[in-house]
Amino acid sequence: MTPFVAELIGTALLITLGCGVVANVILKGTKGEGSGWLVITTAWAFAVFVGVVVAGPYSGAHINPAVTIGLAVSGLFEWTDVPSYLLAQLLGAMIGAALIWIMYKDHFDITEDKGIKLGVFSTIPALRNYPSNFFSEVLGTFVLVFTVLFFTDASLLATEEVIGLGSLGALPVSLLVWGIGLSLGGTTGYAINPARDLGPRIVHAILPIKDKGSSDWAYSWVPVLGPVLGGIIAAALYLLL
Repeated sequence: MTPFVAELIGTALLITLGCGVVANVILKGTKGEGSGWLVITTAWAFAVFVGVVVAGPYSGAHINPAVTIGLAVSGLFEWTDVPSYLLAQLLGAMIGAALIWIMYKDHFDITEDKGIKLGVFSTIPALRNYPSNFFSEVLGTFVLVFTVLFFTDASLLATEEVIGLGSLGALPVSLLVWGIGLSLGGTTGYAINPARDLGPRIVHAILPIKDKGSSDWAYSWVPVLGPVLGGIIAAALYLLL
């Protein structure tokens, strides 16, 4: 399996399970309807676990453009490989989101609230305040990438594995994402991953979802640029230290 295919499949699995739990919790008539934030954050952590296990040996399991860019800024990843990783991550996220629409289509059809339908695909702030929302995404991603960089640094002392989230090990990185979701996710839904939000938002825009409403492109830059900046700040501080 090539790194491109690994990133595509790993990200697709991440989004399938991640958007899948959101659909299960918030769409009308599902078995998990109303089960809450703890279920969502826990399943997203498990989704990361699955993506890392599959992609880790082949690509390092970045499965997140903010991780890819942060590693490149810190000198642990080649800039020439960045475009192919970002493309694979975006395509994988779109595939995962499309699969969830197919699986939960009956529940999409009976859900009246347009915002809930969008919420399966993309993050929506609890309170819309662009500066505050942007800071939330920067901070959450900073914690993710900063921790990844220090675990990665330690792994370089003993191994020659491909660098990425897989360098932490699947379970530690899952616990890291779980902690970010529980502590920092309540304001924006913690995208902390540009592909995770942009890919499914594109899918929401192009799929024939019944009474879907707006894809909220006015907000879309927050979960893209915020995580990228958070990853860059994390890399800069890592290099400084």
